[in-house]
Amino acid sequence: MANEKDKKLEKEQELALFLDDLCTIKELESMSQRLTAAKMLLDGKTYNEIVEDTDISSATLARVSKCVRYGNGGYKNIISKMDK
Repeated sequence: MANEKDKKLEKEQELALFLDDLCTIKELESMSQRLTAAKMLLDGKTYNEIVEDTDISSATLARVSKCVRYGNGGYKNIISKMDK
C-alpha cells in the first residue's frame, strides 16, 4: 500500500514539474482560477459569489459552467480526486 502511495506522489510531482515547464505563471493561475470556480459551482455557489471570490470574468465562468454541466466530466473527476 505504501508503494502505491509513493507511486502516486511521484506521478503528482512529475505532473507539477511538467506543468511548470510547459505553462507560464499566468496560465497556471488561470487554470487554478478555473478549477476553483468549477469546485464552487459544484458546491452550489452563485455566479456572483464566484466572481466576487475569484475575480474570474463572467465569460470564463460561463465557459467553466458549460464544461461542468455538459462536458466530459474532467472537472468533476479532478475535483473528486482532490477532495480525497
